[in-house]
Amino acid sequence: MPVQIGAPTHNFTDPTGLLTDCHRRVEMFPGTLETVADVIDRPATEETRRGLESALRYFAQAAPKHTADEEESLFPRLRQIHDPEIESAFSKLDHLEDEHRWAAPLHAEVDRLGAQYLLTGCLSSPDVDDFRKAVASLASMYKQHISVEDSLVFPLAARMLSDVEKMAIAEEMARRRQVRVVTEISTGRK
Repeated sequence: MPVQIGAPTHNFTDPTGLLTDCHRRVEMFPGTLETVADVIDRPATEETRRGLESALRYFAQAAPKHTADEEESLFPRLRQIHDPEIESAFSKLDHLEDEHRWAAPLHAEVDRLGAQYLLTGCLSSPDVDDFRKAVASLASMYKQHISVEDSLVFPLAARMLSDVEKMAIAEEMARRRQVRVVTEISTGRK
């Protein structure tokens, strides 16, 4: 995974920061898929293959963990907070979850066609069109989706969740990645 030198990175003591860092990685891969979509009507080059394999692997392995971080750990805890600011964000949370489900068949299509392209080195004209449409839809959705989470949901969560709730989210995130972490927060719990 490429790392931007000087880019801020977070650890498990800041789960919303980790989710934001993950968004920076997510943003790279629709761009990679768009680059592949531009040339997918031609025989595959080694560079195209590497980029496509990397993007397909990310969306198959890492992205589902990020979605679970949001839908299983973060969003339910936000819904338990009775505060007008959070309650006004609920419709956004519902919409974000809908987008996760909406994106699933598009990812399946990109994965199927991408795998076919990697195997055969070419796609039929209708498959090229389908790949390009699916990639364009995903790229557009991710741009808006990430903007809402980065500008509204994650800052709200960082302010409103207790340290104990943040620690629980961090521990769940680590478990999904099969990482053992020791987190310490202001309460002193380890």
